[in-house]
Amino acid sequence: MRITQSYIAKNQNIFIGLDDSKKSWKICVRSNNLTLHETSMPAQYKNLSTYLQRHFPQCNISVLYEAGFRGFNLYDHLTTDGIKCIVTPPNKVTTEKDFRYKNDHTDCRRLAKILETADYKECFVPDPERRRDRQVSRTLVQIQKDIIVTHNRIRKFLEYHGIDENLKPGRWNESDYNNLKSLKLDDTLQFCFDILLQQLERLKSIHRLLFHKLRQIREKPRYIKTFNLFQSAPGIGWLTAIRLVLEWGEDLSRFQSDKQFGSFLGLVCSEYSTGDSIRFGHITRQSAYFIRSWLIQCAWVAINRDPALNHKYQQVMINSGNKKKAIVAVARKLAIRLRHCVLSNEPYCVGVLQ
Repeated sequence: MRITQSYIAKNQNIFIGLDDSKKSWKICVRSNNLTLHETSMPAQYKNLSTYLQRHFPQCNISVLYEAGFRGFNLYDHLTTDGIKCIVTPPNKVTTEKDFRYKNDHTDCRRLAKILETADYKECFVPDPERRRDRQVSRTLVQIQKDIIVTHNRIRKFLEYHGIDENLKPGRWNESDYNNLKSLKLDDTLQFCFDILLQQLERLKSIHRLLFHKLRQIREKPRYIKTFNLFQSAPGIGWLTAIRLVLEWGEDLSRFQSDKQFGSFLGLVCSEYSTGDSIRFGHITRQSAYFIRSWLIQCAWVAINRDPALNHKYQQVMINSGNKKKAIVAVARKLAIRLRHCVLSNEPYCVGVLQ
C-alpha cells in the first residue's frame, strides 16, 4: 500500500512571505535558505489556517506581510493562534538597487527572503481597543474634509449662478454659512441649494457627535495619564492631546532616540548625498499627514507661549529665511519634548532651552 505524505515540512523553522490583495493571498514558504512551496488562495483566514495546519505540522512558523488596506486583522488572527506575525511598512521593504520586475509572486518571495534573513523593519501594532478608539479620531478627519468640500461646493454654486455679488467677500466663517438659510432663489435653484445646506448641516451634526465621543474616550483610565502630560504643553488643547495619545500610544519608549521619533513623524530632512556632494531636501513626510498638521498648528500657538520654542523659531528663521522651515522645526521640537514628558512622567516645562 502506497502512503502519500500530506505535509511539506515538519519540526522546522518556517518563514512565510504573504502578499495581501483584495481577493487573494500569494504565499512563499522558505526554510534553510530554500523555497519549499509557493501557492495562492482566497483571502480568507480559514484557508490560511487550514493550509498551515495541514502542510507544516509541529513547525515554528513566522509570517511577514506588508501593512495595507486590511489593517491588522490578519495579525490578530495569527497571533491568537500562536503564530508569530510581523507587519512591515511597504516603503521599508528591502529591494535590489536595479530591481525592475514586480508582481505579487515576486513580492511574496522577497518578503519570505527578508523574513528568513531578518532584514526587515517592523510596524508597531496597536492593541484592538486603541485601534477602535483611534478610528473615531480618523473619522473626524474625514468628516472635516467633507465639510470643507461642501463649503466649497456652496461657494462655487453661488459664484456659478451669479448670486455672490451681494454676499461677504473673502473668507467665510460658520455664521456666514448659517445666514445663507434666509437666501431666496428660484424654485429649481432653491431645491439644489437646500440640499447642499442640508448636507452641510448633517455633516456638522456628525462632527459634534464625534467630538462628544472623543470627550468620553479621553476619560478612559488607560489614556488619562499620557493625555494630561500632552495637554500640559503650550498650544495643545484637549482635542489634540487625546488624538496624539490615540495615534502614538501611551508609551513612547519604543522609540530609542529623538531622531527615530522625528523620523517616524516624517519631520526630518530627506538627504541625497554621494561622495563629497551633500544635499538635504524637504521633510520625508512619513507617517500620517494629519498628525504633522496638528503639530504645526499647535506650534504656531506654542511659539507665543514658550520662549524656548520661540527662540528655536527665530533661530531657524535667521538661518534659512523661511517661515515654513522654522515652524516645522518647532513642531519637531515640540513633539520631541512631548516624548520626553512621557518618558520622564513629568509635565511640560515652559521656557527651558535645553
